[in-house]
Amino acid sequence: MFPLVVPAEALDTPVPIATDVEDSYKLHRRFDRMGRLVGDASMERLFATRVMVVGLGGVGSFATEALVRSGIGKLDLVDFDKVCVTNTNRQLQAMKGTIGKQKAQILADRAQLINPQADVTPIAKFYDKDTSEALLASKPDFIVDCIDNITAKCHLLANARAHGIRVVSAMGAAGRMDPLQVKIADLSETKVDPFADAIRRILYKKYDFPYKTRWDIPAVYSMEPPREPIELHYDNGEGFRCVCPGGKNDQHSCEERRVIYGTSSFVTGVFGMVLASVVVRAVTG
Repeated sequence: MFPLVVPAEALDTPVPIATDVEDSYKLHRRFDRMGRLVGDASMERLFATRVMVVGLGGVGSFATEALVRSGIGKLDLVDFDKVCVTNTNRQLQAMKGTIGKQKAQILADRAQLINPQADVTPIAKFYDKDTSEALLASKPDFIVDCIDNITAKCHLLANARAHGIRVVSAMGAAGRMDPLQVKIADLSETKVDPFADAIRRILYKKYDFPYKTRWDIPAVYSMEPPREPIELHYDNGEGFRCVCPGGKNDQHSCEERRVIYGTSSFVTGVFGMVLASVVVRAVTG
């Protein structure tokens, strides 16, 4: 083997960088590899698509990452919560220096660095029946539902259906260790997951979703039964206590949750990536 010899003049030759103003569709080099998969026409559709991600935790943060890296050009990022140190094992926002800051803002800043051309709007609000109409005023083409509050989640799914907005929904990702058990099915047809079962019961009873017909709501779920959490004894034997920077709140508080399951980043992350794939494949056809 002979060593590769690079001419001296080549070392001084700068790589050309596109300097065009990115205010209309033009495929930038940052999306060259995605463009080679789907082509210019599909990339233009991705750039023009508005996606709202609701819930920016271990699933939603990875879904956002995949969406912006795939060329989705308009993102509304919705989460009222602040970064907590306990988010570190699974949420992209959770790093040294970000604890106590708004999740939506940190993730929006990250998305903007990935694609400066993107229109990214952080929205530090909790989705519920009182905020829904204001949040949906941006008229998203697609909603990625990563909410883990079952009341808010069911309202979002019913509201999206009523408004004719396409939605893809994450079921239970906590308590799982095997990413190869992650599947996609219509929400009316998932198996094993008790969280999905509870959602269906509410949608049947409260929102009149039909029995025995597909709902056209893709759901990402796991065939792996959730594991019960193991009691820990850190902090001088005190174990778990809520250290959320927002403290106790009326929306979603540690102290109001019956069980806090363990989570693995390689499962929650796969959930997010699969959610993003549903959107991107739908947009590109």
